Formats: sequence, structure tokens, C-alpha cells
Amino acid sequence: MTGPLPAGDGAGGRPGLAAGSTRAPALVHDVALLDLDGVVYVGPDAVPGVPEALARARERGMRLGFVTNNAARPPEEVAGHLSDLGVPATPAEVITSSQAAASVVAGMLGAGARVLPVGGPGVAAALRAAGLTVVGTAEEDPAAVVQGYGREVGWAQLAEAVVAVRNGARHVATNTDATIPSPRGPLPGNGAMVRVVREVTGREPLVTGKPDPAMHAECVRRTAAERPLVVGDRLDTDIEGAHRAGAASLLVFSGVTDPALLLAAGPLHRPDLIAADAGGLLVPHPPVTGGAGGPWSCGRWAVTAADGGPLELRTTGEDGDRGDGLDGLRALCLAAWARAPEGAPTQVRAADGEARRVLAEWGLAGR
Repeated sequence: MTGPLPAGDGAGGRPGLAAGSTRAPALVHDVALLDLDGVVYVGPDAVPGVPEALARARERGMRLGFVTNNAARPPEEVAGHLSDLGVPATPAEVITSSQAAASVVAGMLGAGARVLPVGGPGVAAALRAAGLTVVGTAEEDPAAVVQGYGREVGWAQLAEAVVAVRNGARHVATNTDATIPSPRGPLPGNGAMVRVVREVTGREPLVTGKPDPAMHAECVRRTAAERPLVVGDRLDTDIEGAHRAGAASLLVFSGVTDPALLLAAGPLHRPDLIAADAGGLLVPHPPVTGGAGGPWSCGRWAVTAADGGPLELRTTGEDGDRGDGLDGLRALCLAAWARAPEGAPTQVRAADGEARRVLAEWGLAGR
């Protein structure tokens, strides 16, 4: 991967939310590194419109890499699931946190090292593919424990992990996501199980999945990306991981992040672009202008920030293109981040009826 280019260069570096992107990201970036849960699908179903959007992105020359912190399934199974949802994918296009962990462990311990997997079948499959020896118990003297998400993980597997780590095995976590999205709301993720092993053993795990740069290094290695765009729904994994890897990022609101979380985000959690869903790959993204004592403006929207008071969103009265409906939020983000450089919850109020309507849609009314 090449290093990041200056913000707003228009040539495929980090565009920055202020600069936007004058061309559709699918025409600027060579590979979209797409998170799965919350971006391509939620639970068993595809996010509406996303299969069609990804097909159009491919038609425009963009390659796709399907990147997941969910370590439960091997790439073949993930690719099959995506294809069933109308998103044709090959195993080679799927990059899992299990693969990143396996690469790190193989580099750390060498080929043939004994490793105890904890998680779904994707964990053990990745370890074997990396030339490591998979064992089933702590008594087989593993040099490392690799822990990833699995629906069937229970007391017995956690107990083996605890004993192995206490005996000197290196504890490696594919990720520490506290939750995973589902149609029923957030459910416990791998991070909840990792904390059990950490608290019982008193030892901090090595985390190789997002946001660790090892995950995106694995993605770049497997996709040969030169101008990657990370597409995700989580600030603390997808967006932070993109920052730490020097890649541009697109945050989508089809998963766990909402506008209130985005406004409060700290520097590492601020995306370069935002969109309702992965269809944002297909359209230009408008810039945000102003600030420096004046209003922040984007499209038909302006935000003023009186000292000590809430940010005020208003329409400008112009009848221009309404775009994707997020221009006001773009302006709010730049105003909020300028006011709180390290991130903080932000109060917002509406100056007119249309502003009240969109603030209610974004869950910001009364904040």
C-alpha cells in the first residue's frame, strides 16, 4: 500500500470529510476493503441495495475484499454465504481475522508450532493453512492460544485456554469486539469471551484483528491494494484500523454506529467519508466549507457554533441538490470536531422546521 496522500488531493489518498471526494470512490480507489457484519449483511440478510451497489462498483473497475473480524467461519463458507446473498465472492477475496492471527503467530513461532484454537471452525482452518499444528487440549503443550468468535464457545474451551495461558502459552485474540450486530440488536462478541481468559489469567492478549495494523496488512497483502478504501460500520475497529494503517475510510450507518456516536468521535475514530450504506461507493461526496469563526456549510446546510452553546443546524434557503441526505451531518461533524478536538458528546439544536426533521431522523433531536 502506498502512503497516504495529502487530504483533498483528488488522486486517491485520504480525502478527508472536509474535502469530500469530487469523484465516486469506486473510481478513485482500486480496492474496497469491506467489513461484513453491518456493511454487507446484518444477521442472515443482505443490507437492502448493497448487492446491487457492489456489482456496480465492480463494473466501474473497483476490486472488492471482504474483511471480517468474525473468525468463526473459514473463507470458503463466507464466500458461499456472500454468493447466496447476491454478492458473488471467491475464498481468495475473503480476509478473516483468523487469517491475520495465523500469519502473526506463524511469524512469531515458526512453522509447525503447536497452537490451541478457541472459537469456530474458521480459527483452526486458518492455523492449519498457515502451517501451524492444531492441538485440542492444554496438556498438548501449545505455544499459543488463538481465540476467535464462535457461537459454540463455552466453558470447556475457555477452561482449556485459561490452563494453556497459565502454563505459558501466548494468548492471541483475533479481535476484541464487545458486540456483533444482529436483527435483535447487539449480541456478545469475541471481546466478551476474551475478557474471561484475560481476567482469570491476569495476562493481556495480543490482538491481531481490527484495529490492529496486522489485519489491514493482511488485507493489502492478499488483495495487492495500492489505494484501498476501508468501508465499515464501527468507529473503534474499522475506522481506527484504517487510520492506523494509513488508509482512507468510508463509514456507513447500516450497522452499529449512529450520528451521535460520530459527532462525539475522537481523532482516530473520524472517517474520511460517510454514507447511509455501501452505495456511497458510487457517488461523489461534497466538501464542507467554512469554519474559522464562520458557519460550516455543506450543500443546503449550515452550522453555527456559538461560544458555550449548542451547535445550530439550519437550511440556507437554496434549492440545490439534496444529495444523499447527509450534508447537514457532514457540516455538524466538522463543527463538532473543531469544538472538541479530542472528541466529546455534542449538543445540537434546529434553527428551522427542516432541520428539526433531519435531526429527528438522525436521533439527534433534543441532544
